[in-house]
Amino acid sequence: MKAGQILLDLLFPPRCVFCGRVLGTGEREICSQCQSTLPWLTEEAAEQTGEFFDKCVSPLRYENFVRDSIHRYKFKGMSRYAGIYGILTAQCVHDHLAGEYDLISWVPLSDKRKKERGYDQAFLLAQSAAVNLNDAAVETLRKLRDTEAQSGLEHDENRRANVLGAYACTEPELVAGKRILLIDDVITTGATISECARTLLTAGAEKVVCATLARARSGR
Repeated sequence: MKAGQILLDLLFPPRCVFCGRVLGTGEREICSQCQSTLPWLTEEAAEQTGEFFDKCVSPLRYENFVRDSIHRYKFKGMSRYAGIYGILTAQCVHDHLAGEYDLISWVPLSDKRKKERGYDQAFLLAQSAAVNLNDAAVETLRKLRDTEAQSGLEHDENRRANVLGAYACTEPELVAGKRILLIDDVITTGATISECARTLLTAGAEKVVCATLARARSGR
């Protein structure tokens, strides 16, 4: 380890991205307690189906430390979390979606939201996951207008209406006949991912499968 890194670790000891505890010897990004106690989703519990997409897989349930961590990632500037998030998402894709997609993309932010936040968290996550899958993430969608935050809408029908027509395919010739893996940070009702999948299918994609770091609802 370089002297500069040793000094940084002494001044700002690395902490678990989920619970915030100082990491012990041999721990990287996630502490051993979180490794054993986080709400992991495995086997069939990690999968769900939805409208316009064939399957969405997620390694974690969106609750407690996972929810707090993702909030820091999205709203508190902790963009570096994308590294470990990408590893977890890529492993879930490898376990559940291997051979089911031709290219990797993401659910984009609006230009306004990206400017406010300083980065597009889904892009960073997709980029990290793609690297860990020995692949690359490519842009297929653009958000045409800023929409109200889905988290602020109570009813499923309001969430669907909020994002209807909000996305456009940037390169129809790129997605035509392709199976798309669409990545986002969290899936709640599936309204956003469903609308993105619908847009891609309309542009000629063969099918859409999805992966998110976390899932907010139970069931399939």
